[in-house]
Amino acid sequence: MKKSIGVFDSGMGGVTLLADLVRALPMEHFIYYGDSVNAPYGEKTPGEVTVLTQRAIEKLLQEGVKMVVIACNTATSAAAKKLREEYEIPIIGMEPAIKPALVHNRGGQIAVMATEMTLKLDKFNFLIEGLKGKGKVLKIPAPELVRLVEAGITEGPEVTKVLQEVFRSFPMEKIESVVLGCTHFLYLREAIEDFFTHGIEIFDGHSGTVNYVRQTLEALDILAQEGSGGYSILNSKSLAMKHQSQELFERYLNLKR
Repeated sequence: MKKSIGVFDSGMGGVTLLADLVRALPMEHFIYYGDSVNAPYGEKTPGEVTVLTQRAIEKLLQEGVKMVVIACNTATSAAAKKLREEYEIPIIGMEPAIKPALVHNRGGQIAVMATEMTLKLDKFNFLIEGLKGKGKVLKIPAPELVRLVEAGITEGPEVTKVLQEVFRSFPMEKIESVVLGCTHFLYLREAIEDFFTHGIEIFDGHSGTVNYVRQTLEALDILAQEGSGGYSILNSKSLAMKHQSQELFERYLNLKR
């Protein structure tokens, strides 16, 4: 029997990564678990996030998954290293796409939008320190945007108002690129592009994560080689959130076509 790949996020944001995985690995079956009842993770302590992430992994293991992909930068930063030591299956995490943003940088500033926890933890700051001198990186915490996406709001005046608050203290005219350091923010990509009237480049960590998932499956000889794939979506909060996740998944797929 074909084993599935588990994909986990603190809510509905990770279905953007699920969509990219489904597209890239059509013979694999995925089980997505969104922990919306505990969202957002970015305002909790690292210890709390670790406990919640472990619960999510245990739930996915009950479904018989062969791998877990943490589609959440916050959970990756807080918990991935510790939990990899406790489980035999591969656990793949995410990190903000700062490196490619710096490679393409032409001298402007790089805004990294993420949760407060992602921006504060050592994993992120070690990454920034290792790239020091290659460009100025601005840390932009944006927890309210996570709440909007969890409420199904991805465009319109509410999004614009929150973006105005988020960037109020930053020199927008000097920002050259934006790194989306939270999977929720991919639903807001168009709104963010429109908000920066001078034109910016946007980076996210999806392609790097998808490539690493494929490489790991191949290296462990567990890549599905035949048959049809698919996916199922679970949510800790309610059936309504599950259906909303499905709608967001389909909306994102349409955006990528």
